Amino acid sequence: MTAAPKSTLTPTERRAYEAHGYFVRRQQFSAAELTSLRGAAERAIDHAADTAAVGKVYYLDGKQFVDCGPSTLQFEHESGSRTIRVLEPVHLHDPSIDDLLDDPRLAKPMQALVGETGLALWTVKLNTKRAFEGSGFGWHQDSPYWMHDCNHVERLPNVMVALDDQDKNNGCFAIVPGSHKLGILPGTTDGSQLGGFFTDPSTFNAATAIHFEVPAGSLIFFHPHCVHGSGPNRSARPRRALIATYQPGGFAALKTGVVRNIRGF
Repeated sequence: MTAAPKSTLTPTERRAYEAHGYFVRRQQFSAAELTSLRGAAERAIDHAADTAAVGKVYYLDGKQFVDCGPSTLQFEHESGSRTIRVLEPVHLHDPSIDDLLDDPRLAKPMQALVGETGLALWTVKLNTKRAFEGSGFGWHQDSPYWMHDCNHVERLPNVMVALDDQDKNNGCFAIVPGSHKLGILPGTTDGSQLGGFFTDPSTFNAATAIHFEVPAGSLIFFHPHCVHGSGPNRSARPRRALIATYQPGGFAALKTGVVRNIRGF
C-alpha cells in the first residue's frame, strides 16, 4: 500500500461524500473538449457495433446483450433494437477515452477517495441514452455487481462525466442520499433473471432522491454503495455519459483482467 495522498477535496466535498455519498463539480470541461469527447464516444459505439456481429449474443429477461472479447454491449429494450444502450468497458474502443482516465480532473479527486497515491482502473462504461429512445436505469447499487470479483469493493468510487446537459426530461442521473451508509442491500425477488441486481425498494426511500440537472462537462463523484438510477429520455436531446470507476493501483480491471494503472499518479 502506498502512502495516502494529500487530499485534493475541499472540506465541503469531503463532508458531502461522507454524509450523502456524492459531490458534484460543475462544468469541468470546455466546449471544445466536450466536442472531442462526444466524438470519441460515437467512434467507440461505431467500433463496438462493427464487432458485435461476431460476438456472443444472449438474452436476459428478454433484453439483448452481446459479448465481444472483454466488452459487453447492452441494447435498447425494444425487440429488435440495434441501438447500443451501454458499452463496457468503453476505453478499449477509442484511445481518447483511454486518455481521459488519466486526466487529473478525474484522477486527483479519486486519489483522495481511494486513499492512495497509486490508482488503477476498475471499469469504465458509456451510457448513450439516445433521444426519445434511451431507456431508464432502475434503482440499484454497483457494489452487488462487483463484490464477488474483488475484496475492496468499498474502494471503488465512481465518477460520471456528463457529455450532454442533463435534466429530468432527458433522464438525468439520480442518487438516494445517504444510502451508501446502508452497505450492500438485498436485491428484488421478483423471479426475473436480472431482478437481484436491482435494489429491494423496501430498503431505501426513493422519495428522497436527488436528481442531478447539471450542464455538460460536469463531474458527479459517488460511492459504490449509493442507490442510484435514472429515468428514460423523453426529449429530442441525447444524454450521453461516461462512468469511470477507480481502485488502488496494481489491481486488475473488472472485465479485462489486465492492470491499467493511471498514468502520472
